Amino acid sequence: MPVAAACGSGCCPERDRIELGSVLQALSDPIRLDMVLELAANDEVGCGDFSLQVSKSTGSHHFRVLREAGLVAHREVGTRRFYRLRVDDLNARFPGLLDSVLLARASDAGAAR
Repeated sequence: MPVAAACGSGCCPERDRIELGSVLQALSDPIRLDMVLELAANDEVGCGDFSLQVSKSTGSHHFRVLREAGLVAHREVGTRRFYRLRVDDLNARFPGLLDSVLLARASDAGAAR
């Protein structure tokens, strides 16, 4: 039996439909990778609370790519949207991938200082 879509609105793929190629493509952009790193450090982050250095429309595009790849889920509270990383779903589909990517990104960020 398939696991229900993460956000319930149908914009996020079900766990068994998350594809490795889509996840890796979403993570190939440095801005999206930083967004995932920020989500990994928090349980949930409000859309307007991310420290993005891009326009609002560009940020919306990045959120959509992450959602459609299955990396994040969201919930809406009034006019606000909160995002969370789908850690359990990603670890079930691709064990160790998320940890490896986050560790590599944190290492790259530390080396750049």
